[in-house]
Amino acid sequence: MVFIQQPLFLILYSLALDKQYWLLYYNSVIYNTVIWGAHMEEKSTATLEKIQQAAMEEFSEKGFQGASLRQIVKQAGVTTGALYGYFSSKEALFASIVEPHAAALMGRFMEAQTAFAEMPEKEQPEHMGLESSQCVHWMVDYICDHREPVKLLLCKAEGTSYEHFVHNMVEVEVEYTLQYLEVLHRLGHECPQLDAQLCHIIASGMFNGIFEIVVHDMPKEQAMRYVDQLRDFYTAGWLKLIGQ
Repeated sequence: MVFIQQPLFLILYSLALDKQYWLLYYNSVIYNTVIWGAHMEEKSTATLEKIQQAAMEEFSEKGFQGASLRQIVKQAGVTTGALYGYFSSKEALFASIVEPHAAALMGRFMEAQTAFAEMPEKEQPEHMGLESSQCVHWMVDYICDHREPVKLLLCKAEGTSYEHFVHNMVEVEVEYTLQYLEVLHRLGHECPQLDAQLCHIIASGMFNGIFEIVVHDMPKEQAMRYVDQLRDFYTAGWLKLIGQ
């Protein structure tokens, strides 16, 4: 049986503020290649793929809460016992589909946040937006290459530990934004006081806008163009707010 541990993206989120996510990131590689791989060698890959494909269709149509394991088993052409030989629950099955993508997106996001925060403070103002722009481009590429499971993660996860994925990402963005404002104050910049609630509202708008490319199945070229314009819009707004 495949036992799903605490979702990696949640572990990355919980460790974001103490900057220890790299340890989890590399541990996840070990977990995926050794533990998960060992289980896969023992099981029928074809059967597993049938179950996950049927689950993908069921979750996509009905969401996690509305999805039926009975219907998944029927669609996959396997027995209930066969399904439970792989997954201990419906959420474990859902996690097997979305967890690699949640971990990849959160991991790359944290990499960009940490890379900026660890720059010498004097260099940070001139690099504002560059790291995040590269990260967003990577995310668009990744999303367009993995549309179906990412859509499950972002749109169909209510009732699972993934339902607050975007909110968790926003919280990390807010924390690092407040840290950057402190850097500006130490550098002698006169910045207005921006509280966490306002930063949360702004970051929520930005991330939900970015993830609209999933909701509306935009072609990659169009998605990249819109996301670049969205980044320009929010960067200009931030610069205005902080008086830069």
